[in-house]
Amino acid sequence: MIQKMLADMLSSGSDKKVHYQWIDYDEISSYAKIAVVAGEDQNFPNHSGFDLQAIEKAWNQSKKGKRLRGASTISQQVAKNLFLWSGRSYFRKALEAYFTILIEMIWSKQRILEVYLNIAQMGEWIFGVGAASEIYFHVPASRLSRQQAALLAAVLPNPERYSVTKPSGHVRYRQRWILRQMHQLGGSNYLDEL
Repeated sequence: MIQKMLADMLSSGSDKKVHYQWIDYDEISSYAKIAVVAGEDQNFPNHSGFDLQAIEKAWNQSKKGKRLRGASTISQQVAKNLFLWSGRSYFRKALEAYFTILIEMIWSKQRILEVYLNIAQMGEWIFGVGAASEIYFHVPASRLSRQQAALLAAVLPNPERYSVTKPSGHVRYRQRWILRQMHQLGGSNYLDEL
């Protein structure tokens, strides 16, 4: 994702500015951490990089002709966003699996989540929770509220289509769903063992 944005910017001669600010794990709101886990990968603390149940569910839905849904874990998304390009080829997926295994072997879950929260695209030219919290809510990432964190997590599936500043009905529905999931998982306590 980052590579695509930078390539677009360089090839178009655009004067758009990339907004980015690294935030250490301990300086990120616990709500932001649990919101992305609730919205993107609820088994994150327990799997080794791949959520086999989610993969099986996605596979079964696609066999029934239903819309293909994503089954990528946070670890897989970190691998893709750090090392790879967007696309759906088997070769790219194989590389993603390789890098996911390496990431899971080398980094702690806390580090994986920290990197994810710092590199995820959260809007046009906006990367990471640090830049997003300042631009959208005028607060540091450490002070994001439950609602703000859930709204940021709600746009993650497609930050070029969904908007934090003008959330559609779908984004608001997803925000409410994420808030319920955050509660059902036990809030930030769910991530205490990372």
